[in-house]
Amino acid sequence: MKRIFVLALLVCACACGLHAQAVDTTVCAIVKNPKSFDGKIVRIKGTVVAGFDQFSVKDSSPCGYPVDSVWLSYPQGTKAKSGPLAIVQVQPAHNFTGTYAAPTRTPVTLDKSKDFKQFDNLVSQAHSKGGMCLGCPRYEVTATLVGRLDGVDSASLQRDKAGKIIGFGGFGNMNAYPARLVLQSVADVTQKEIDYSKSDALTKDDVPPPMGEPGSYDPLAEAEKSIARLAGSPVGAQAEKDVAVYGKMGEHTGVSIIYAATNEAAPKDEAPGIKDSPDGILFNCIFNQNRLDQAATTRAVVHLGQHVSDLRSPAPGYDDSPLYVLEYNGWSLTAGAAISSGQKFLTLPGGNVLWNFAWKAEDRQPNLDQALKDFLANEAGLSQ
Repeated sequence: MKRIFVLALLVCACACGLHAQAVDTTVCAIVKNPKSFDGKIVRIKGTVVAGFDQFSVKDSSPCGYPVDSVWLSYPQGTKAKSGPLAIVQVQPAHNFTGTYAAPTRTPVTLDKSKDFKQFDNLVSQAHSKGGMCLGCPRYEVTATLVGRLDGVDSASLQRDKAGKIIGFGGFGNMNAYPARLVLQSVADVTQKEIDYSKSDALTKDDVPPPMGEPGSYDPLAEAEKSIARLAGSPVGAQAEKDVAVYGKMGEHTGVSIIYAATNEAAPKDEAPGIKDSPDGILFNCIFNQNRLDQAATTRAVVHLGQHVSDLRSPAPGYDDSPLYVLEYNGWSLTAGAAISSGQKFLTLPGGNVLWNFAWKAEDRQPNLDQALKDFLANEAGLSQ
């Protein structure tokens, strides 16, 4: 009888947690002090950022923090369409030598209402005109979101004096977001179509380079080809390292290519992994095959490889680089791979043209730099 009574109390506690009254707040209030909201059910209104390796919600104006948004996730098993195209998830390996305890979180049940279905449909729609536009959403979607807020004091990976990772950060891509909202319900959905007219006019006749014969596509082999013309340059040397992080067939590098959902919060993702790794850390490079064609997957392999390089083997003095720098590096190498493979254009969300083959040689780096700065500050909500 005693055991039954205790179980009943636990069930009651869980049920109360699930139906707790939502705390009305803002994205800016959360990113200012994410730990203070940890485990609470919150209600926020914001604009969803659904990009290449982003899926977050931000306020209508900047908050002034390095990461001005809250990572957005669905409960496990949702099978929604919207979300990022590719992300890197950092996880303790089976042979991790540090001390780590997986967090215990109250489960969330998503209300798959008419509003949610509308939301998921709008957020998942990609801009498909013109040339390659990586992670470009068709609509800017604003909504009122209710869900469980997970927050940490710092999203930085903790390292020892030798630079080895001994502790883990936050949520989302590269575990770099200090707050995550696991969605429970959606309301007040509005949309505005994003204006890509300038980039569309520029890239309307562009066709991405072929990726081999149908049925024979190998993302790693194509990524290696895409950087071949960079050989002998500093950018080429870095690009080779980025592709090499995945290792050869049968080699256990601790870096995995996984084709799976990139938009769900699964308890197993915060638990220690079942595989070993040379440094005790797993880097799971997850690709959403339903939303990535072959050309985009090839770019994603290089992009995520650069993220792994920055996290696993940071340059001296860059052990704790902000997300802005990590994304700047990733997109720079992605542009390099596009240029090397003969691609004429590469566009980012918001219509920011990252690469245009017609630019004069002396204008290429300044134009690329400005496009990245505009994209990271405005669309991605990141600052240094």
